[in-house]
Amino acid sequence: MMPRHLHRLLPLTLALAFSASAHPTDPAGGPFTATATSSATASVSSYPGELPPAEQAIAAIHQAPEVLGALATIDAEAARRRALEAGPYEWAVRLGNQQRRIDASDAAAQRYREWSAALERPLRLPGKASLDAAIGAQGVAQAKVGHADAMHETARSLLAAWFNWLRESDTARQWQRQSESLQRQREATARRVALGDGARLELMQAEAAAAQAQAALEQARRRTAVAAAELRSRFPAITLPATPPTAAQPQPLAGDIGEWREHLLKENHELRLARAGTQQARLLANRSDAERTPDPTVGMHVGSDRGGEERVSGLTLSIPLPGGARAANAQREGALASVAAQREAATLAKVNAEISGALAAVETAYAGWQSSEDAAQRLEQAAALMARARTLGEAALGDVLLAQRQANEARLAANATRLEALEARYRLLLDTHQLWAYADEDDD
Repeated sequence: MMPRHLHRLLPLTLALAFSASAHPTDPAGGPFTATATSSATASVSSYPGELPPAEQAIAAIHQAPEVLGALATIDAEAARRRALEAGPYEWAVRLGNQQRRIDASDAAAQRYREWSAALERPLRLPGKASLDAAIGAQGVAQAKVGHADAMHETARSLLAAWFNWLRESDTARQWQRQSESLQRQREATARRVALGDGARLELMQAEAAAAQAQAALEQARRRTAVAAAELRSRFPAITLPATPPTAAQPQPLAGDIGEWREHLLKENHELRLARAGTQQARLLANRSDAERTPDPTVGMHVGSDRGGEERVSGLTLSIPLPGGARAANAQREGALASVAAQREAATLAKVNAEISGALAAVETAYAGWQSSEDAAQRLEQAAALMARARTLGEAALGDVLLAQRQANEARLAANATRLEALEARYRLLLDTHQLWAYADEDDD
């Protein structure tokens, strides 16, 4: 039977727990307002303690197989550029040797040794040579953008894997606290039952709650171990600390949203790759159109006839007569250039949508953390009041366990939203090249 004055305590406790502030306040003080700065490129003033060491992160990014493969692609494109600049044509030598026999009815047959030699080479027209050089240079530039994109995607994967480990570690840490609290509750209940001051049912409730918390703790530890193993396997350069770092409080997004959008659009590698692809497709279309005019072949030849009685020398010029294939190839490359341009337009629309989502995610994640943190603090206060009422004999154990479970769930949610807000902000800094200076100058 619940004491009469506890009926007055419970409504106040629940009201304290579930009342939501109309304007969530920043723990630093004051309601959340995005303070505009002179530039959206203001980076992290000091390196965050909840991130892996910067030198380890940069080493992990540069050692990733995807990044090394993209780096090799630059070498391949550089070799292709040299080949295009040299051109596909080479000198050709043609040698001939023959015997001539002249049969005359009034004289003996005459035999002569004859030979010929020729040197010839196709000539690439000047306009084609400049286009080939431009195609080669564009291929190298595109490969460098691909290398930068590979490093950026690897950095994003590292950030995601790191925060996945932080989330699981933080969850395990919270369940550790909850398990220890419920173990103490179980021991206190067992003492009360032993003294005849408690019901056996309450001991069963305390034991069940402690067992559930211990099971949740073991599951959280298993998920933490899996996340750590995946992080070590994917990024061996990262050394995980023995004690996971405690996440700092999220900060609101500072600066003008328009400036952030402009900076994100400028640094987006997917869009830069699409634009480089369009430029390359246009160069290839121009090159194919230039190929409608065939390249001539010039040469010189010398020869000896009738055993040296006749000497022959001269120049040769041959020009292919163009057919329908050249025009068809030019039309095909022109159509492919149009395809690339449309692909670039689609990429631009996609990137704009992703940027809008990323900016909204940072703001909503911060606001969500504020609300979750406020709710968690209120429920923790309610649980503390219920525990106090229990020590005074004014609350049933079931009510205490319920309040503790609600407070634990709220704390787990608040911790998760805290890390979500931090990850969203760091991902934004990463996308604007303000976190982990891993990029080479040539790639930009």
